[in-house]
Amino acid sequence: MMRRLRWIVPAAFLLVIAATPLLAAEGGDSAADSTIGRVFRWLNFIVVFGGGGYFIAKKAPAFFRGRAETIVSAITEASRVREEAERRCKEAETRLAGLEQEIAEMRATARRDAQADAGRIRALAHEEDKKIALAGDAEILAAERGARLELQALGAGLAIERAEAQLRKEITPSADAALFRGFVAQLEGGTN
Repeated sequence: MMRRLRWIVPAAFLLVIAATPLLAAEGGDSAADSTIGRVFRWLNFIVVFGGGGYFIAKKAPAFFRGRAETIVSAITEASRVREEAERRCKEAETRLAGLEQEIAEMRATARRDAQADAGRIRALAHEEDKKIALAGDAEILAAERGARLELQALGAGLAIERAEAQLRKEITPSADAALFRGFVAQLEGGTN
């Protein structure tokens, strides 16, 4: 009910104010120049500007407070971002200042590493060379041994062939029979 009265009372008041100029026009005299006309003009001024002032006084603090909080938070965020950017800028300047020294150190380290790698590679190559030479020597010795054995087998085979050929020439059937008799005689003499 109170809510309805809040709307009904101002609406009735506005209706009375709006109807006043019509009632004044019926009287013949200019209502605007009369005392009542001046009072109603002042009342109209007070109502219009009072209502506007009331509305502003009622809604403006919350609006401006919210707006101020938004602005303050934006300023705080902006200052935080600015401080972060300044910190990063200082870090970048510090890095840039030490960049040439860091590059020189990296080059020196790279040279030392390259020299150490070259030394290691030379040592590994020297070791591989020794291993290859030893393997080659072992292969040569094995081949030499194999060739000697093959040569000895060939020589023995040739000697046997020659001896056999010589024996065939020298042993005739009569010499063969004499050898056989001598062998049998040896056997007989050995059993006694």
